[in-house]
Amino acid sequence: MNKLFIAVATVGFFLLSSCGTYFNQPFQQKPSRTGEFSQSTQPLLDLPAAADPVEVAVYNFSDQTGQYKAVENGSTFSTAVTQGATSILVKALADSGWFIPIERENLGNLYTERNIIKNTKEEYIKNLNPNEPPLPPLLYAGLILEGGIVSYDTNIVTGGLGARYFGLGASSQYRQDRITIYLRAVSTNNGEILKTVYVSKTILSQALDASLFRFIKFQRLLEAETGITKNEPVQLAVKDAVEKAVKDLIIEGIIDGYWSSKQGRETDIKLANAYLAEKKEEESLQLYDRKQVSRDYSNAFSVSGGVSLINADYSVQKIGALGRLEYQRSISPAFSINAAASYMELNSGEQYKNSFVAADLNVQFNVLPYDNFSPYIYGGGGAFFGIGSDELGINEGETYFKLQYGGGLHYFLTPEIGLKAYAEHNLSTNDEVDGIVNGTRNDNFLNFGVGINYYFNFGKKK
Repeated sequence: MNKLFIAVATVGFFLLSSCGTYFNQPFQQKPSRTGEFSQSTQPLLDLPAAADPVEVAVYNFSDQTGQYKAVENGSTFSTAVTQGATSILVKALADSGWFIPIERENLGNLYTERNIIKNTKEEYIKNLNPNEPPLPPLLYAGLILEGGIVSYDTNIVTGGLGARYFGLGASSQYRQDRITIYLRAVSTNNGEILKTVYVSKTILSQALDASLFRFIKFQRLLEAETGITKNEPVQLAVKDAVEKAVKDLIIEGIIDGYWSSKQGRETDIKLANAYLAEKKEEESLQLYDRKQVSRDYSNAFSVSGGVSLINADYSVQKIGALGRLEYQRSISPAFSINAAASYMELNSGEQYKNSFVAADLNVQFNVLPYDNFSPYIYGGGGAFFGIGSDELGINEGETYFKLQYGGGLHYFLTPEIGLKAYAEHNLSTNDEVDGIVNGTRNDNFLNFGVGINYYFNFGKKK
């Protein structure tokens, strides 16, 4: 029973600690509520007041994807994204305080109602009051906002994790979709497109489940399962993207001098600088949130230390010291040429121990050349020279040639400073390093190290 209790407790802990949604399971109907804020709502509301709000017209901000909801079996005519994006945009414009939205989506309804009011006044009210003022004119817009939802991409990232042991199991799955909108401001004076902004938003879906299947006694089977699924509403994602686009459009207009805040130039500069820094950060990210960084330096010096481990004719393998100086010259973002000088000890205990100086020349390939964190591989050739002799008097003054290959991980702390860790396999061209010729394999050894890189240019930056 103790094992059963532990199993059930493990499943419960996995579910209850992994997702707060488990505590909010809907067991009864709930009343209507005010719509939620998106992550971009508060930044839009926090913008300073406009010096002079601009009248804008939105005729149609529509779904231009033409996509329908995907179903496993059969077909559906339900659209993948909301068809009410115009209403979302109009509210975002009004909430910002920088624009005065004018009704244009259902302009025919507005004209019909104004004609009813006009005819009523002409036929009835003027007979009672000849001084009744005429119906005021409609507002006209200085800007027209156009655009729409241009893409809805499903399953851009999918994955999961799970494990099962002795009838006890749990798993999690996730899926990420992506929605993209474009918003442009058009001048009604001459039809010029003043600004265009482009915003994308990911939509996350998650599933978590756990199960237990076990015989606790003869012919007594215990089976239990539970799980939750959480899907981010597509409408809320559209709202987030639209509000972000409106905020970006406002600040882009400030930068280009189309409008300004009531607080004046100093506030405008702060808004512009914060926006440009955020935009630069976001534009450095690729589709899967991988930050891309340009490399302005072509040269690097490296200092590293570690251990060496010989694999030769003696069965004893002990750790020896390793120190290395290295110069790296980039020939492209992905490839570089490395020259290294090393001090190392090869140690087989009482049978053999010696010190060497090595010189290597390698070609290195950076797997992710524009990322702050990247694996890399390299290979080349070199030589190592004996600088000490053991009790048998071998190696001193001797030169041995070798081939080497390896790989490692590199992380940029700053554009000039990086940390690395590597593992390297060295293959000697003969079997005489440890003074014994035995077997068909030549002597070889492994190097493991960690170090620091300093990047620089001899002249001006690129």
